[in-house]
Amino acid sequence: MKKRVLCLMAGLLASLVLTACGKKDEPVAVAPVAAPAKAIVIGLDDNFPPMGFRDDKNELVGFDIDLAKEAGKRLGAVVSFKPIDWSAKEAELNGNRIDVLWNGLTITEERKANILFTKPYLENRQIIVVTEKSPIKTKAELSGKVVGVQDGSSSVEAIQKDEAVAKSIKELKKFGDNVTALMDLSAGRLDALVVDEIVGRYYTGKKPGEYRVLEENFGTEDYGVGTRKSDTELAAKLDKALDDMKADGTAAKISTQWFGKDIVKK
Repeated sequence: MKKRVLCLMAGLLASLVLTACGKKDEPVAVAPVAAPAKAIVIGLDDNFPPMGFRDDKNELVGFDIDLAKEAGKRLGAVVSFKPIDWSAKEAELNGNRIDVLWNGLTITEERKANILFTKPYLENRQIIVVTEKSPIKTKAELSGKVVGVQDGSSSVEAIQKDEAVAKSIKELKKFGDNVTALMDLSAGRLDALVVDEIVGRYYTGKKPGEYRVLEENFGTEDYGVGTRKSDTELAAKLDKALDDMKADGTAAKISTQWFGKDIVKK
């Protein structure tokens, strides 16, 4: 009996071996591993409404924030935002602590020496803001006055280009942000503030009757996105993303949400 059982087991084992050997190995399906999305760190001044600022929930919001997020999607990149000292923006960029400057960044010849810009996407002016009760009505009347600007902003360069006015100003007082500068203007510690029009009108519009914008200004300029000079591929991709957003109406939609109309430069 034992012998018969052993023979049966041996036969069964041989059959299994032959079946296994005779069966071709089938390839095992392996799910493809997705390449990790490129991370892009965007440097900004987080107190620069309506371009980039913190809302009541301390979350970063703004026109440039929404544009950058949409561009990131189109590039298949993970976008993160890093608040920086705006006066040290070029050092942050070229020190590889951020990858992009995107926050109402004015394109100037001086900045082009250290920054590679995309094509302009917004037009801006450097306006002069005074209090409603101020007697100042022209640029010439800034003579002997204390004028405020944001440190590291293009407002500084815009004033310096107008040599006659620049030399006549009593003091050019620099601030870390425009909010503090406007508070000093209201308190009488400043006679006037030179600021980006988009930002200045956003603030003054919130307090009707408190401020007045002079008819004269310190010139027109363009906003662009800045990368390192060596990041030509990234700059080209950002340019394409912006062009596509303008073409399909996405940029106009974002602009209307923040400004009430499409002010994107075509």
